Amino acid sequence: MSAVVDGSGYFRAAKETMLKAKHSILLIGWDFDARTNLEPDEQQIEGPDKIGDFLNWLPKRRPELEIRLLKWDIGTLRSLGRGETPLFLLNWLGHQNVQFRLDGAHPPLAAHHMKLVVIDDVLAFCGGIDMTVGRWDNWAHKESDPYRRSPWGRHLPPWHDVTTCISGEVVRDLAELARERWLRATGEQLSAAPQVDPIWPSTVPVQFTDVDLAIARTSGAFDEYPQVSEIEAVTLRLIETANERLYIENQYLASRKIAEALAARLKEPDGPEVVVIMPESADGWLEAKAMDSARSRLLHLLRKADLHDRFRAYFPVNESGTPVYVHAKVLVADSRYLKIGSANLNNRSMGYDTECDVLLDATHAADEEATRRGILNVRASLLAEHLGLSTREVAKAISDQQSLVAAIEALNGAGRLRRVEARPLKPEEEIIAETDLVDPERPKKRWGHFPNPFSALLQGIA
Repeated sequence: MSAVVDGSGYFRAAKETMLKAKHSILLIGWDFDARTNLEPDEQQIEGPDKIGDFLNWLPKRRPELEIRLLKWDIGTLRSLGRGETPLFLLNWLGHQNVQFRLDGAHPPLAAHHMKLVVIDDVLAFCGGIDMTVGRWDNWAHKESDPYRRSPWGRHLPPWHDVTTCISGEVVRDLAELARERWLRATGEQLSAAPQVDPIWPSTVPVQFTDVDLAIARTSGAFDEYPQVSEIEAVTLRLIETANERLYIENQYLASRKIAEALAARLKEPDGPEVVVIMPESADGWLEAKAMDSARSRLLHLLRKADLHDRFRAYFPVNESGTPVYVHAKVLVADSRYLKIGSANLNNRSMGYDTECDVLLDATHAADEEATRRGILNVRASLLAEHLGLSTREVAKAISDQQSLVAAIEALNGAGRLRRVEARPLKPEEEIIAETDLVDPERPKKRWGHFPNPFSALLQGIA
């Protein structure tokens, strides 16, 4: 297993490994955009570069290859809003071996939010990065990067994200999860892929070997399917058991249950430091109104609980001072646990939407000490990107200071990490903050299936 940071590394690795696929590619996600370039900076891998063209080209090269894409049904409305026309969506169906479906198997207004790619049941990517507009960027997050553009040429802001690249037995379990989502959404039962040799992308250094990974899910109760809230339980457990340091990267901080768990640890005289890296503001008007309002409330809660000055919340900026949007979902607890996935720290991700995280526990590794060093190196490399420094500089500062907070403050002379402030809420924000209107905790009842007209249209044509 390896952590893959930012879209440039992920898109290139995904393209390389999909090119090696022999039987099956499963793409399960919140969003896909056929116009997304996989290598906009420098094409190094054979085949068309737009993801839609590339996926249609692959079966022509290998006729036995079956490709299936599952995308959130309500997300289709977002696709139309950014100019991806229904006709363009149908281009996914350009080859008979490429099947595109919409996932409406969820409670009303819930999101199918997991981001999972499985290739021949031997390699998987699981994390926070969608193959869609605006996700490509690299560690430099340069101002006006010419390759970070929308399909119609508009410059896009810097974007930070993380996923994982995984091989080994656990990939079979991730493949079964992907096939289960396909079954729920389409009614079609898929078979496991025939056994093939392992694959691994040449561009991704292997960080962890001989380790066990746990899969944690969220899924709101729906039809005959029960409520699943494994990610919430795991997250609370990691917060509860951390001894020295909790490092968190997340798009949101809107779950009161999670915030109260953090607050309880901050009140302890010998509790852990808590460092949270998040965006300056949520992406989108409604998200900003709801998620940022909840965040302000919970930041007040955490700062009030921070009796021993162990809590910091930052947002990163690039070298020009432009905020970098943090879309990653990472939690590092001491040197023991590394959790990466699709789940945000909001109510929806804890109990309403569909999510998938993977958890590495160093105590279950063949070489525990090497795995602990690897987890700390992932944390140092993430901070190094935000601070504009080397991983070695950050790791040395944390070791010298014996404090995550002190190391960041010693290294942050350029101001690349800035404090997130809790602002006063406007009356309309008070109403919407922490309500079920935008961020529900659980389905209120066991919902049945509500057909989506776009899904019916596309499945009728396919």
